[in-house]
Formats: sequence, structure tokens, C-alpha cells
Amino acid sequence: MTEPEASGVTEPKTTFNVADLSPVEGYKLGSGLVVPRPIGWIGTRGTDGSENLAPYSFFNMVSGDPPTFLYSPGPNPDGPKGSLRNAEETRLFSINIVTAETVEAMNATAATVPHGESEFGLAGVTSIPGPATGVPTVAEATATIECRVTQFVKVGREGGGNVLVIGEAVAFHVADRILDGTRVDQAGLRAVGRHVGNTYSNATDLFDIVRPA
Repeated sequence: MTEPEASGVTEPKTTFNVADLSPVEGYKLGSGLVVPRPIGWIGTRGTDGSENLAPYSFFNMVSGDPPTFLYSPGPNPDGPKGSLRNAEETRLFSINIVTAETVEAMNATAATVPHGESEFGLAGVTSIPGPATGVPTVAEATATIECRVTQFVKVGREGGGNVLVIGEAVAFHVADRILDGTRVDQAGLRAVGRHVGNTYSNATDLFDIVRPA
């Protein structure tokens, strides 16, 4: 097998030492480079019955056995964000997959609203209890995952940083039209990714690369 040759071309680069950056500058660089990021549209309910629906691009699947996911709420001057507070109280959350059909509704739920006001209603989507856990889910979502919290992990500087909310999947609910057994039709899913600022992308420019043996 012929090994690919390096081009030997090095572009001019600017170096940023993190110690010299403000938190906002570090955030802008990191979130502008790690793209596109999947979006976890997180549904939760507090013990007082209030529901919260919020999008997180600090989100991912982090293990396969069992399927394990995390989202990462950041600091909030008025106390813990609803999707963190509710998860701490009930240890449950739902992941609603953001697609081309629901991206506008997802964006509406990024608004800051008073505690107790449901983002489901704000976005015009329907809250239905997940059949496995009762956690609120988005009826209009192409796919939803019900999760049970296993860990909370604080990361970042004292007084700032984020909390990783880590949970194991309890049940998947996926539209039949995109399923072949347990394989998901990527073109049919029409997933949306987050870039930086107001920029998003559709996962429609797909290509295959055969993995080496």
C-alpha cells in the first residue's frame, strides 16, 4: 500500500495562548473551530411540574454500551438553568433530535423566559410524556431519546465553567421512515448542526470513505 504523501505546505498561523484570552475569546475560538456540533434539544420537568425545553450544542454521545449522552449547561447569573435544575431534581432528561423540520422551533426555545413558563408553548411544539420515563419530549421531533442521569461533573474555572449532565439512554423513539432495523437513514434524518453565532448547517452534503482494515 502506498502511504499518502505530506504536502509540506504550512499556512501562516496565529497562536493564541489561552492564559491571555478572555472567557468570551476562548469560547469564540473553540466554538468556531469545533463545527458542526450536534444539537441536543433537551426536555426536562421539575418536581414542581414546570417544563423546560432548551437547545445545547455542547452536547454529544460519549459511550455506546450502554448508549450514553451528555449536555453541558453553562453559568447563569440567576441560578442554575432550568435544564440543569430539573435534571438535578428528577434525574431525567429527553434528547430531541433537531432536523430541518424543527430547526425554527428549536431556535425559538433558545429565548430566555421566566421560570415556570414552558418553552414548548413558546415554540409551538407539543409536549408529550416519554412512555418509558414520563420525561417531556417533543412530539414533532423525528427522533427522541429518553435518558436517566448517571453523573453531574463540574468543569472549568471556579465561578464559571459548565456542568456536564451525563445520562444513559432508557429508550429510543425513531420515525419508521428513516429506519432500516437499527440503522438510521442519514439523508432522511435531515439533521441540523450548529456552527458559531447564528450559523447552522444541514447534514445533506454526505459522502462515504471506506475505513482501512
